[in-house]
Amino acid sequence: MSDFDFFEDDADETTYAQGRLADRTYASRAFPLNRTNSEDAGAPARFVYKVFDPPDESEAAQDGEEWVIRTTPAGRYQTKLLVAREAGNVKELWIQRVPGTGSADAVKVLLNLKQPEAGRLIELLKALDSIPVEGAQSVRVDDSLIRDIFSDPTALQAVYRSHQSRFRRLIADDESADDVIALAARRARVQEFRRLLNDPDYFDERAADTNGPERVWQDFFEANPWIFGLNLGSMLLTRWDPGRLEQVVVGSSIAGPGKRADAVLRTAGRIRSMVLAEIKTHRTSLLANSEYRAGCWAPSGELAGGVAQAHGTAHRAVTHIGERLADTTTDGSEIPGAFTYLVRPRSFLVIGDLRQLVGAGGGDHPDKVRSFELYRRQLIEPEIVTFDELLARAEWAVSLAGSDIRVDDDELATVDSMDPW
Repeated sequence: MSDFDFFEDDADETTYAQGRLADRTYASRAFPLNRTNSEDAGAPARFVYKVFDPPDESEAAQDGEEWVIRTTPAGRYQTKLLVAREAGNVKELWIQRVPGTGSADAVKVLLNLKQPEAGRLIELLKALDSIPVEGAQSVRVDDSLIRDIFSDPTALQAVYRSHQSRFRRLIADDESADDVIALAARRARVQEFRRLLNDPDYFDERAADTNGPERVWQDFFEANPWIFGLNLGSMLLTRWDPGRLEQVVVGSSIAGPGKRADAVLRTAGRIRSMVLAEIKTHRTSLLANSEYRAGCWAPSGELAGGVAQAHGTAHRAVTHIGERLADTTTDGSEIPGAFTYLVRPRSFLVIGDLRQLVGAGGGDHPDKVRSFELYRRQLIEPEIVTFDELLARAEWAVSLAGSDIRVDDDELATVDSMDPW
């Protein structure tokens, strides 16, 4: 008689349980499920068995006022599952104690779970691979969330949107979670940057909702100062005020009426220096509309004006503040050793788009490229950075940061913006 030729009576079940091998899984032949009240009635079903032979087992017993842990030979246990209709659909589960060979006792049921309890236990076992061992806090996850994930893994994004607070609780103890969220947020912001730069209709809509085209970019960089901090210069730049990039540069507290800079930053390190930036738009012309002389294109009035504006802002800052500015506490007292220096402060002008230097045929216009590059490279200050160059630097920074952290682009829309500065 084979392992699968059996009848569901106590004597046969005990005999087969005693004869099974611990390194095998046993499945009976299929039969129609005979449960009239079940939605799977008449569907194919089968039993699945697995036996375990632990060398010993422990139990707690009370001896007077003390609890004693006793270790005894374990014997054999059997797990029996009834699956129906489709693989993994466990209708009922038993954990049984199997008597030793020669014993007159029958298999003893220690635990019997029907649906939905049996399904919950199976879901728990499936989820164990995704539950980290580390964690300083307890975590609670609803069973419905786990069922949604395992029923359709491709719907994880929709599940996240429906259960955001539960996901946050689940990853609260994951040290890498902050990195993943921050990276996803930055990727989302880079996508927004690219759309503002490349979608004229979208940019016009945003400009209509604000105070004009320059305000669109001012608001974007205010919300995402890391784009300036990581990408404008060779050094790490942090914004001067945690609240705003835009500041008035006059007086020792950078407050009061005076010349306003679009962005006031400072270098990071033991010695900090002021950095100023003026922000135009990507549509601002880089060159004049026609050649000044054959092969020579003069800078546009907007570009020359932006350079003059940057010069004036830096000059006023040094004139009104001096060579260094002390950090102060909320009561106005100086913080010892905390200074920002204004020794010829670095300045940047963010303006235009290099695609303006493309010719009628779609390729680079050599004379325009040469004229623009010679002009900006002869300038000591400000450093001229175009919007497409700033976008390319931001894309590179996010790509580099994501080399060890993978986040699908489809998930970015669900991530809120973050401000690490």
